[in-house]
Order: sequence, then C-alpha cells, then structure tokens
Amino acid sequence: MRGAEKGIGFLWFIIFLGAVCGSLIGDILGNNLSFLSFLKNSYAIGTSTPISLNLKVMIVTLGLNFNINVMTIIGIIMAIILYKRR
Repeated sequence: MRGAEKGIGFLWFIIFLGAVCGSLIGDILGNNLSFLSFLKNSYAIGTSTPISLNLKVMIVTLGLNFNINVMTIIGIIMAIILYKRR
C-alpha cells in the first residue's frame, strides 16, 4: 500500500523541482568552471512567439517553451529516483 500514498500531483511537483534545481546547478557550474561550460548550453523546445486567439470578447494568448540542458535531465532522473525510494 506504500505506492497508494503517493499522488501523481506530488510526482509532477518533484519532477518540476528536479528540473529547476538541475538547471540552476548546470548554469552555476557552467558559468564558474570553464571545463564544464557545456552544462550551460540549453536547447529550446516549444513556441518562440506566443499564439494569440482573438475572440472579439477576449484575447487568449498561449505559449509554452522549455529550455533543457544536460543538468535538467540529470535533475529529473534524480528526482524520480528519490521519489521511488520514498
């Protein structure tokens, strides 16, 4: 019954937290240590400009962009491992 205690919302929160922490660590290490400069290289996935939908009553603007680097992926993997160990 241990698995029933964990919610899917908590898993997504842990994954998000792991991605943010991994990105921050990658940026810090990439900026301060020259031989780890590849860690700060990020790749953008998503829309570069938001999409606007004018409905005459309101305007809806949608946009989503992910910046992923090596440490982001490592942070997500570490977060999932820690979640499963809990």
